Amino acid sequence: MSGGSTELGRLAEEFWAWRTATQPDSYDDVTRVERPAGMLPDWSPDAITERRRALAGFTQRHGDLKVAAEPVAARVDAALLGSALARVHWELDLLRDWRRNPCFYLDQALVPLYNLLLQPPPWPGTRGREIVALLGHVPDVLEQARRNLTGHAAGPFARYALRLLDTADEALGTAMTALGPFLPTARTQELAAATGAAQRALASFREWLQEHLPGFAAPISVGPAAFRYFLHHVALLPYSMRQLLDMGRQEYARTAAAEVTLRRRHRLRPEPPLCADTARQVERQSTDEQDVRDFLRREGIIDLPDDLRHYRNAPMPAYLEPLTWLGVPHYIASAQRPGDDALRYLRPPRADLPYFQRVEAYDPRVGVVHEGVHAWQAALSWRHPDPLRHHYYDSAANEGIAFHAEELALQAGLFDGTPTSALFVVNAMRLRALRVEVDIALAVGELTLEQAAARLAEQVPLDPGTAWEEAAFFAGHPGQGLSYLTGKVQIHGLLADAARRQGKAFRLDAFLGRLWRDGNVPLALQRWELLDDRSHLDAAQRWGGDRGGSAVGLAEAAEG
Repeated sequence: MSGGSTELGRLAEEFWAWRTATQPDSYDDVTRVERPAGMLPDWSPDAITERRRALAGFTQRHGDLKVAAEPVAARVDAALLGSALARVHWELDLLRDWRRNPCFYLDQALVPLYNLLLQPPPWPGTRGREIVALLGHVPDVLEQARRNLTGHAAGPFARYALRLLDTADEALGTAMTALGPFLPTARTQELAAATGAAQRALASFREWLQEHLPGFAAPISVGPAAFRYFLHHVALLPYSMRQLLDMGRQEYARTAAAEVTLRRRHRLRPEPPLCADTARQVERQSTDEQDVRDFLRREGIIDLPDDLRHYRNAPMPAYLEPLTWLGVPHYIASAQRPGDDALRYLRPPRADLPYFQRVEAYDPRVGVVHEGVHAWQAALSWRHPDPLRHHYYDSAANEGIAFHAEELALQAGLFDGTPTSALFVVNAMRLRALRVEVDIALAVGELTLEQAAARLAEQVPLDPGTAWEEAAFFAGHPGQGLSYLTGKVQIHGLLADAARRQGKAFRLDAFLGRLWRDGNVPLALQRWELLDDRSHLDAAQRWGGDRGGSAVGLAEAAEG
């Protein structure tokens, strides 16, 4: 611990062991955790009751901590733990995806399996055994879904789940057939039996959703009050919802104007050729990743340690490709295996790939300065001497760092000779700005899923598949879409104030080295620790109001 009390250290250790075993699975790669061996997802009523009981105990112990006289680093650690506790309350009692969203149960049933498939070979016997166990547990999870969703589900989420379920059983069968040769012969028979049971459960769940769809009347929005709780108690953002909307709209206009200028400037430059094939893209990305690291060091942006793990591309395995609708095909490893290289699995390069994959087939460096930054930042955080800072709290710091890195690379000249890449980075800035308005509008009930997908498809533009994925994900995970821009804006302010205070002694590489190492820490807390400035944390608390009363009232209203 960073000077913190023994009791805080014990509480944090116990909480994170519990959280690792009980955290919901999702599409997002940044939030993934490595589960205890043999753990099976459990969202039964008894398990949810036990989660609430455990959360109440942790919250009581957190409230009893005496840290006012401790150094700032320890008080930041206590606030970090408060953010994590607030997130669990948000998930269980305010967002209530387990109660409202059928897609949530596709995640809980299948994403643990998908996460095991993301790990690269070799395939030890234990992994095959866990895959068979998870497949065999799919019927239990979907039975829990029926019990929890009845009378509470939101129709738009159910309709999106039906879109995914249309081919889910077939996709699972195709993937597991391709997996069979990688497992011992004795295990393949168990795999086939467990796959068949899981396929039948998916088909039965599809039929159940279709039958009960007319009765699913709950809205997809969490509502303004609950969303404010997330913004100010979980994400610790110092902005009101109105300020966030203004921020997003201003950034959208700025980046749209920049894109017009760039397109005019490069109007006569031809589009570069795609990588010839997957093998060539993998080879080129390996070289490009090292070139980007060298560029960042040479330009004085950040000096990554030579022994820090790498971010690599790899061909998409046949057992993974049918299931990529379950999550970003990115193996980010974990604090338990910090030396593993991160992997991004690739489809063969072609012009009709989705939005992000297409540009990487032209220039792998574009992926390096976002997904690669995630991989490097995570690995740096796992080296932090304070174990409490190894964990994810909210996306604004993680996504803000990656988004900021993209813009830094563009400004420093990484893409000067490749206008198509520069144009994409600016267009992606426009996407991240638009996400703010879409995220908030979905959360407060001002946009439907269809309207949100249409807006993303038209105003970026995104391909329809990516637009629908984004709209459904943001509706089910309010606050994630706006995290990119809010994080970057906070970083800009922190950097400017640090540079002003330090004057000629300020070094960008030192600033970013610390920022990335503490990249799991909400930026209001980083500001407090780095600059002894609590103003952003105080603003978050003012906007959030009385946590205790508002949280209880919101939970009761949600259940009612």
